[in-house]
Amino acid sequence: MAKKLINHPDEIIDDMLVGILRMHGDVLRRCEDDPRAVVRTTLEPGKVGIVIGGGSGHEPAFIGYVGEGLADGVAVGNIFASPSPYPILTAAKEVDQGNGVLLIYGNYSGDNMNFSMAAELAEMDGHQVKELVVHDDVASAPKGEEHKRRGIAGEVFVYKVAGAKARTGASLDEVYATTEKANNWTRTIGIALEPCSLPQTGKPIFSIGPDEMEIGMGVHGEPGIHRVKLMSAEEVANRLVEAICEDFDYDGSDVAVLVNGLGATSLLELYILYDNMADALAKRNIRIHRSFVGEYITSQEMSGCSLTMMKLDEELKAMIDAPGKTCCFHF
Repeated sequence: MAKKLINHPDEIIDDMLVGILRMHGDVLRRCEDDPRAVVRTTLEPGKVGIVIGGGSGHEPAFIGYVGEGLADGVAVGNIFASPSPYPILTAAKEVDQGNGVLLIYGNYSGDNMNFSMAAELAEMDGHQVKELVVHDDVASAPKGEEHKRRGIAGEVFVYKVAGAKARTGASLDEVYATTEKANNWTRTIGIALEPCSLPQTGKPIFSIGPDEMEIGMGVHGEPGIHRVKLMSAEEVANRLVEAICEDFDYDGSDVAVLVNGLGATSLLELYILYDNMADALAKRNIRIHRSFVGEYITSQEMSGCSLTMMKLDEELKAMIDAPGKTCCFHF
């Protein structure tokens, strides 16, 4: 049984929201019409609104990406479960400053259904809305079927690009076009060493041997593509870089990279992995323009990590370098 610092498993989402809003009330506020919708305390008039969301259990995602230069609102779901259409709709209506709203979410059946329903309801109320589905996980569908892939840590780069582009005064169509380019040029693959658990049960959601690791594991415990013997950090870095570069042509390019911990992997390990990954990229003449190392999208207390790469042109360089500030991050 996993040990959790909670009060009651049926109240953990509301308890978490009360805590984060008490801590960061200068940045975030709850919407009156739906307590699972949270928006920025200060919205920017005339700017395209960016709304994100998904299940809880991935903190700092998704609420941690609401702030200046990133998202304007978020819809919060239960653990590993999509928010219903109503907090999505509430957040979208709240952040619409007259130039429309872009909804960004990962490619999961519940999110696809609920965000699309919210978009339809918002449009019926007179709001201009576009949807963008993130699909960066190379392990979840073969090359050529990218539209079937899950959205995982690559969502962080997509949020960053969308928020930065919106702050330039771009139209909804322009924000969508630049963000979709970022989405299409982003790839992620991860590994799991140990499982996570659901607070309601306290039990692991999958099992794995003491000398095994899973390549391509999803952030909700979805099966990976290979279960192998535990590798060294250097072997893992080479394996992940190879998988990503076989899927998309990064050789000779400038890239942004994200080494993401899944909840129970130490920074010590992540920095070792980053060093080995940087060596593997250098051998391919891939130049790292910007790096991020830490916990950006977690999976409760899962042990493991993921590598994300986004190919950069001059426009995307400007977007990834643009300042951004949320309750959790300064970009």
